Amino acid sequence: MRPELLKPDVIITHEADLDGLTSGLLLRRLAKKLHNVDVKLQAWNYDALKRRPMGENIGWVCDLNFDPRMDKPGWLIVDHHDTPSVPEQAGFIHDLTKSAGALCYELCQEHGLGSPELDRLMHLNNVADLYLQDDPDFLLATDYANLVKSYGFWNLKKLIEDNLESLLDHPLLEVISIKRRVEDPLGVAWSKANLEAISPTIGYVPTTVGNNNAIVHELLLDESLPYTVLITIFRKANGLVLASMRSRGNEALPIAQKLQGGGHPNACGATMPRSVKNVWEGIEYLKLTLNPPAKSSAPLNNLDTLFDGIDVK
Repeated sequence: MRPELLKPDVIITHEADLDGLTSGLLLRRLAKKLHNVDVKLQAWNYDALKRRPMGENIGWVCDLNFDPRMDKPGWLIVDHHDTPSVPEQAGFIHDLTKSAGALCYELCQEHGLGSPELDRLMHLNNVADLYLQDDPDFLLATDYANLVKSYGFWNLKKLIEDNLESLLDHPLLEVISIKRRVEDPLGVAWSKANLEAISPTIGYVPTTVGNNNAIVHELLLDESLPYTVLITIFRKANGLVLASMRSRGNEALPIAQKLQGGGHPNACGATMPRSVKNVWEGIEYLKLTLNPPAKSSAPLNNLDTLFDGIDVK
């Protein structure tokens, strides 16, 4: 049963990707249709969201993990990430197999807000966000996703003036396509030559030019490499150092969870402790955290072994 869609005071979405942009704008469009209001849209990253007060009477949240502070009557959470708990009072629309944008679009369709243009765009968003590598539209979908990565959430929102349909065949896609064809092969070759082991099965991928996700995708397909999980690290303008994990067999998410992060089974991330100031410190932190010291094979009560070679008088 669908939750009741009460008039929200705010719509909160994820700032980092196309799924956050599409789901946030779709919920804003839905609020306009149902309640004839232009609801303020806020975009947050996971670390900042933890410190954001949840003081509004009613909020709609999409593409962000459920936070117990959101569990209030009238609130709505639309998400597709693995979550350790579910709300008891707030409305909850959740499906691990669909992007947040797809879930929000289903709500819009139920209220007469569907269109062939949005059908196409939400398919591409779904392929990109769930990283459906076998879909024939995978490369094109990643170009759409990289619009947000390259130009930023708020810049792109201003450029399209909240008109999601205008993203279809947008002129900037040509720029993204050229960058992919020219830069990505150079980036793959350089990154492969400079891979660094975090553990026997986890590799750190340094990057120079090209799209990080595409580079990691190509390296994961390389059977000559020993790693099942590949990690990229970058430092944000606010000083936070983030790690992004990718895999093909669902190995990435457990690694992210060890670092207090989350996301999808094959595409997830985590924020480093504030004591980590740069990429190189991040690499050392990962090596220490993901390679626990081996236990001593000698029992502590074996005094002959413990004092072997020591002249005790």
